[in-house]
Amino acid sequence: MSVHQQLQTALLELEAAMKAANLWRMPTPEASAFASQQPFCIDTMSLPQWVRFVFIARLNALIDANAPMPAKCDVAPAVAAYLMQEKVRASDQVLVVRAVERVDQLVSDN
Repeated sequence: MSVHQQLQTALLELEAAMKAANLWRMPTPEASAFASQQPFCIDTMSLPQWVRFVFIARLNALIDANAPMPAKCDVAPAVAAYLMQEKVRASDQVLVVRAVERVDQLVSDN
């Protein structure tokens, strides 16, 4: 299985984990929110919005284009900190963070 296929599976698992943790259903950010220059668009989106509408979307675009992966991906620590701060149920935190760690690993190891 190619890294692109593995990443596609990992992104579907991340989506499922976010849905299970009630972190998937949210409004689409305004178009101007995507122009943020801050890491994770932190000034214009919630972290779950960024994961859904920027992180997953961009990685899916790379998969669709069969393009090279970024040199490094380290999103899991930010997601873990966010979920802890928002007091998301511990079991949901584990599912979501593990899914993001898998994506980080696939992108960084490529």
